[in-house]
Amino acid sequence: MVSLLDVLKKEIVPAEGCTEPIAVAYAVSLAAELLQEEITGIQLFLSGNIVKNAMGVGIPGTGQTGLPIAAALGAVIHRSHRKLEILSGLTADELSQANAIIDRKLLSVELKDTPEKLYIEARVQSANHRATAVVAKEHTNIVLLEKDGVPIDIQKDKGDCGEDEQLSPEDYAVSLEGIYEFVCNTDFAELEFLLEGARMNKAISDEGLRGDYGLQVGKKMSQRSTVNLFGNDVANSVIAATAAASDARMDGSAMPVMTTAGSGNQGIAATLPVIKLAELMGKSDELLARAIALSNLVTVHVKHYIGRLSPLCGSGIAGGVGANSGIIYLMGGSLEQIKHGIQNTIASLSGMICDGAKSTCALKISTATNAAIQAATLAMNNISPTDNDGVIFEKVEDTIRNMERLVQEGLAATDETILNIMLSKA
Repeated sequence: MVSLLDVLKKEIVPAEGCTEPIAVAYAVSLAAELLQEEITGIQLFLSGNIVKNAMGVGIPGTGQTGLPIAAALGAVIHRSHRKLEILSGLTADELSQANAIIDRKLLSVELKDTPEKLYIEARVQSANHRATAVVAKEHTNIVLLEKDGVPIDIQKDKGDCGEDEQLSPEDYAVSLEGIYEFVCNTDFAELEFLLEGARMNKAISDEGLRGDYGLQVGKKMSQRSTVNLFGNDVANSVIAATAAASDARMDGSAMPVMTTAGSGNQGIAATLPVIKLAELMGKSDELLARAIALSNLVTVHVKHYIGRLSPLCGSGIAGGVGANSGIIYLMGGSLEQIKHGIQNTIASLSGMICDGAKSTCALKISTATNAAIQAATLAMNNISPTDNDGVIFEKVEDTIRNMERLVQEGLAATDETILNIMLSKA
């Protein structure tokens, strides 16, 4: 039996920086810590999705982008216990050491032929020893540690890592009805921890609105000018606040984000529309916490079907669906109206692909937030598509499962094609 409170505590964890390159830094650090000697070589064998999501994204505290600096930092920062916050506290000396590794051409990257969407194999060498760390399926799920060819026992820490293996269909018995009942009936005290994540994500949103990060999607949408066609209404304020957080995160802000299902952008997309709307509507902390619980659990529910890493944009589709549910809850909507909203959101966003983590993620998140608000407006008027409309089925759970079918059957070659297009620019 799945405990939804446990799901929240496992799937909502802080991270500093985009989770794919940070997971690479984590894996390299695990291996480097076994050597305790000067590094003479680093070999990375990565799944295509890891490469795709790490090529163009800013790395916190560096002013640089991409895999090389993330991997090199992992070799010099021996803080693997910090997991997805491994880069927290990065010093100028550590950055200098990492760049020296790159300058000396000690790092190589190869694609790994593996069915795993998330696979990171880090082989690190020193003058006298070699070590290997493999992280797979989840961003901090260690499946192999090895020094000089000898396996090392792995200390599993499932209680607080925020990562766990995906449940089998037989064990996964989560439903929207169950999620809604949990959100409505769980004591507020047990959900209050979600407010810390809300403060964290609100802080990086405010930073994105202040600074000149990435494409400045949120900042420019929020500014009044003769060339800004957006108004100063509630919807635009929500969209701008959400996009601004992604602007900052994708451009390498060192501020932490509360992630959802292994992704900071998903955490932003799922929660910031709810957080900003609650602020504008003057809603209580309790109502906000319950709405965030709903948005996160619905996001995780959708991600269960489309996968941790996917050719579909998880932040846009799963995060957008989650945000829509939280928005409707804030507005006093019923479970039936939440189902209408999910149908509307999937109808709007089901074709959004993932072409890696980078500054334009803020554009996709702004699009998803707009779709979530539009879908909520229709749902509150009891309007939703019928099963005559494309991928929409009569039952909302079947519509969600259609996203799994779309990924596995319809988009099987999409990831490879996207990656080939991206690599052709190198």
